[in-house]
Amino acid sequence: MADAPAANAPARVSAQPRLSRRRRAQGLERVLGVPALFSTAYGDVGSSIYYALGLTASFALGLTPVVFVIAGMFFLATAATYAEGTVRFPEAGGSSSFARHAFNEVFSFGAAWAQMLNYVVTISISAFFVPHYLSVFWGPLRENPWDIVGGAVVICVLVLLNVVGIREAVKLNVVLAVIDFSTQVLLVGLGAALIFEPHILKSNVYFGIAPTWSQFFLAIPIAMIAYTGMETISNLAEETRDPPHDVPGAYRFVAGAVFTIYLTLPAIALMALPVHKIGGQYTTLLGENPPRGYANDPVLGIVNNIGLHGVPLTILRYYVGVLAGTILIIAANAGVIGSSRITYAMSSYRQLPERLRRLHPRFKTPWLSLIFFSGLLSTLTLLPGKIDFLGTMYSFGAMLSFAIANAAIIGLRYRFPNEELLVKSWPNLRFRGVDWPLFAIFGFCGTAAAWLVVVVQRPTTRWVGFAWLVVGFTAYVVYRTRVVREPLTATVRAPVAMGAAVALEYRRIVVPLFDDGASFEAMDFACRLAADRGATVIAVAPVEVPLERSLDETDSVAEARANRRLDQARAIGELYGVRTITRMERARNAGAAVVEEADARQAEIVVVGAARRLNGSLFDRQVDYVLKHSPARVMVAARQGGNHVSPVSPLRPGPGTVNGAGQSPAPAESGN
Repeated sequence: MADAPAANAPARVSAQPRLSRRRRAQGLERVLGVPALFSTAYGDVGSSIYYALGLTASFALGLTPVVFVIAGMFFLATAATYAEGTVRFPEAGGSSSFARHAFNEVFSFGAAWAQMLNYVVTISISAFFVPHYLSVFWGPLRENPWDIVGGAVVICVLVLLNVVGIREAVKLNVVLAVIDFSTQVLLVGLGAALIFEPHILKSNVYFGIAPTWSQFFLAIPIAMIAYTGMETISNLAEETRDPPHDVPGAYRFVAGAVFTIYLTLPAIALMALPVHKIGGQYTTLLGENPPRGYANDPVLGIVNNIGLHGVPLTILRYYVGVLAGTILIIAANAGVIGSSRITYAMSSYRQLPERLRRLHPRFKTPWLSLIFFSGLLSTLTLLPGKIDFLGTMYSFGAMLSFAIANAAIIGLRYRFPNEELLVKSWPNLRFRGVDWPLFAIFGFCGTAAAWLVVVVQRPTTRWVGFAWLVVGFTAYVVYRTRVVREPLTATVRAPVAMGAAVALEYRRIVVPLFDDGASFEAMDFACRLAADRGATVIAVAPVEVPLERSLDETDSVAEARANRRLDQARAIGELYGVRTITRMERARNAGAAVVEEADARQAEIVVVGAARRLNGSLFDRQVDYVLKHSPARVMVAARQGGNHVSPVSPLRPGPGTVNGAGQSPAPAESGN
């Protein structure tokens, strides 16, 4: 990577030579497109097979494949909900964000608090299963207390690494996701070749007896633990260039891959480990606890009973043990990162005390939230060593969060029936002027019913889950009424933290990329500003869509131009070593798209490029709109002739003002 230009270098950007240098270095790529989103999400979803299979089989027995299909239908409906909601509000938060826009801050807090429970349990259950798969090297790791000790060590190490500051290796996650999927397909292929006997699946089922109907209905929400990672794509939407294209595509690919595995691998597992009647009770080794059963390492159970012997069996056991342990550690780490992100988001909206989002003065990480939620609470839920409790607790939080997400999409369709959507999931039913989302209605009914099943049938989960909600809402009410002094339903953003917690005034800088050369001069200056202060630059390329065309209609020519501008902006950012997020926005008004992006990102400043006019208004209509309506300060990088650019004073805008556009602003700091 090239060094940043000297401060006295001309601000004029010569885009072509810089792009050539970048192509020689690594080539132009789309950031977080469909493949990257799919790989990251499947890394979370794919890890769940290593614990969800045994946990579900302990309840569903021979109907385990059927239960996964039913849970998969709820997953498809909820995925359609998240696809529409994420494109509509491309910001971190998922169901919490949807509820904020559809209802109010109370519902948003409820969804976020349920997500927090999911992350805590995900950390615990992933860490708990790591020792069981690594028991291929040392047998005692399969049993208490060593599995609990091993899981607690995994949690402590991950929390410590995240406090010190560890970065997710995105490329490693992608590679492991591909290897993981390939391994699962390999096991299905081996099972089909060596032990394929379909009549066993029929003989495994004793309707109403094994499983009982209560066990069968309880197994459905338990099986939803297999679909961890629903929020992953939503939380990455902020860094996706083209959400209307990339987000729905990623959800479709994840759903297809998940169904491929969960339609086949459970069937192979029940052929390898069929249901038997032992001591008057029907059971399968797939769902029995160790040392006899494989409930805590179900994929190793498949390997041990798939029909291999000798050296091939030994090699496959060690390979699956190491792969599963590695993927589960990464899944636990994703939960640690997710819990810190949701804590930061909740603190930013004054749902939790701001102290929880404060960064460590040395490591610049949210150490308090990491230690409390990811470390302390996850370890406490792990200590009993009860995987059925962990599974039902995850179902309690996940079903509640998914139900709120589906209800939010239904509410948004009802409240804003005529709003033009970039992505409208289907099927829908037009009734009394509203396109009712049948997918969200089905998803809401299914997830709400599954939540009620868990609440009714599992007393321990019921009281612990309700206690979690009571503690959370009590803290929310006290904090909002006594500290924030704002209504419970009001959306309130925390002010930008200053002082030791945040070393930089500008953490997020938005740069509009209009179809002119001045935009790249603004990008150049914004990158120099960001390089000095360690900030992130968000480059926004608006694509204006005429009124006679729908927003979701593709304009390949305009979008290709926008992507070229974004590529050039990213090339400039990489030359300065600045983290650059690129975003293409389809809108009726380019200036309005920039203002909405700055508001959604909570940007501290907008740097806009403009060529000064000799006659008429000082700037064109797009720049004027940003100046008048931007929620953040605006800095105009205007040409003064020659090859130089001069940034004018950062202006604090207010609706209805012209922010100095009608007069000649004096330069506050020189770009030369």
